Amino acid sequence: MPYIKQEKRRQIDPLIENLFEHLNDEGDFNYTITKLMHKYIHLKGLKYQHCNAIMGVVECAKQEFYRKVVSKYEEKKIQENGRVSDLD
Repeated sequence: MPYIKQEKRRQIDPLIENLFEHLNDEGDFNYTITKLMHKYIHLKGLKYQHCNAIMGVVECAKQEFYRKVVSKYEEKKIQENGRVSDLD
């Protein structure tokens, strides 16, 4: 769940802003996410529990992004362009 306390956000957000100044494309973005996952394993150790935690975080972040961003965008496009069929 990405909804962390405001105090923690104030610590992390400037670091993210600085990082994004150096990301130029999807490859850089993918590298950054992968490097964060690898760093987590280096710090916590290569164990199933930690790999499972990473997979869970990535999956939940993906689902939350879909729920909050992509689905709203898709609904907007349905309104603009119409449904594919009566199954929509």
